[in-house]
Amino acid sequence: MCNKKITLPIALTPIVLLIFLLIINIIIFDSAISIAGQLSLIISSIITIFIGLQYKIKWQDILYAIKKNIRTVIPALILLLLIGGLSGTWLISGIIPAMIFYGLKILNPDSFLFIVAIISAIISVATGSSWSTIATVGIAFLGIGTAIGIPTGIVAGAIISGAYFGDKMSPLSETTNMAAAVCEVNLFDHIKYMMYTTIPSFLITLIIFLIIGLNFETNISSHQIDEALNIISNKFEINLWLFLVPISVIILIINRVSAVKSLFVGTLLGSVFAIIFQQDILFEISNLNKKNFISLLSANLNAITGDINFSQINTDINEVFNIPEDERSSLLKSSGMYGMLNTILLMICAMIFSGCIESTKILTTISKPIIRYAKTNSKLIGANVGTCVFFNITTCDQYMSLVVPGRMFSGSYKDNKLAPENLSRTIEDSGTVTSVLIPWNSCGATQSAVLGIATLTYLPFCFFNILSPIMTLVFSRYAIKIKKLN
Repeated sequence: MCNKKITLPIALTPIVLLIFLLIINIIIFDSAISIAGQLSLIISSIITIFIGLQYKIKWQDILYAIKKNIRTVIPALILLLLIGGLSGTWLISGIIPAMIFYGLKILNPDSFLFIVAIISAIISVATGSSWSTIATVGIAFLGIGTAIGIPTGIVAGAIISGAYFGDKMSPLSETTNMAAAVCEVNLFDHIKYMMYTTIPSFLITLIIFLIIGLNFETNISSHQIDEALNIISNKFEINLWLFLVPISVIILIINRVSAVKSLFVGTLLGSVFAIIFQQDILFEISNLNKKNFISLLSANLNAITGDINFSQINTDINEVFNIPEDERSSLLKSSGMYGMLNTILLMICAMIFSGCIESTKILTTISKPIIRYAKTNSKLIGANVGTCVFFNITTCDQYMSLVVPGRMFSGSYKDNKLAPENLSRTIEDSGTVTSVLIPWNSCGATQSAVLGIATLTYLPFCFFNILSPIMTLVFSRYAIKIKKLN
């Protein structure tokens, strides 16, 4: 077998097996990030390794690819831990309760989803980070939406739609810079050309959320909202000074301070503000039965690393809004860094699988017939869209869905006399935004963990993420704004 290339049916075997196992996992366990999901990735990796060894791929090459891929997600793993710690300190400091408190006072249920999508988009454009947006204001919006009776999946869809609009359009975004660099396009030319498909997709998204809001029936009265506000204010010290922390984090990110450093500062400031404003709560959760500085530190460490659940407040608020027993949610709860460990394990398993299929040349085998098929402009762009989604599913990494298809289709776009702006726009429209819709992709797994909602629960309501690749296909089919090479 040493002189043979891996055939297409053999190359598809581990990928088909993985998708089959993950679907079974979702059906049985209602989650793709449970231990069975991680086991599915490991089983598929073992099958891939076996195929590679049969075709004389060196074990050292496979191991090197696995190590390389795991190294690429180490910053994301650190971010996940920091997001867990930040959510804990922002809960006990009263920052998240304050966001929910003022949000309930200001926001109208009819326009809530519309406003959530717009604010998430503004913050994401300003910071260039969908992850930071979802981990900060996203959590607060989810709490507000839950309190006024809007299903969590719909609220999460509005948050993610807005956040990923900013992730695409911001010149500070890593994915935007990467797509432009891979396709050798000027950054602002790339952003300008994306506007043709991105803005219509987002406008349609906003209209959909506005229609949902206007037609959503809620029995929540002003009296119930006042009762909920009293429950929160009786437990936490609520004031506008608490907003200095999230504002500081946003300013740091806008000024190009790395997300790791910014979230670390946000976590520390959350701890400091907890000591300043919420000492009674810290003494309560410290479990030391002493009112001293050690107890304050202990409570902060508990919040950063472990579970914090104000169960009585959650119960009282659920009862105020008459939420049925089986639909009740924990409005004020955090799992800290510990709550991110399952997602971190999933991402490591996903990178092992990704390294295996890269090193065994399986992706190369699968991509060749796709490129041969793509002769016309519409077929080429359609194949490009499908490949980006495919790479999000198989490599489990957003960056791979940009880099590999960007390089893979570069020559084909030139052969068809298409400007590289078409390529950079297509990989962003289909690679960047669909990553969050895949439960085992690093983005999907992360946002599911941060928001505490299964990926498949919010997926149907991420209208912007679903519309973006469709808009690209429509533009290519009818030759709208398809730039030619001079």
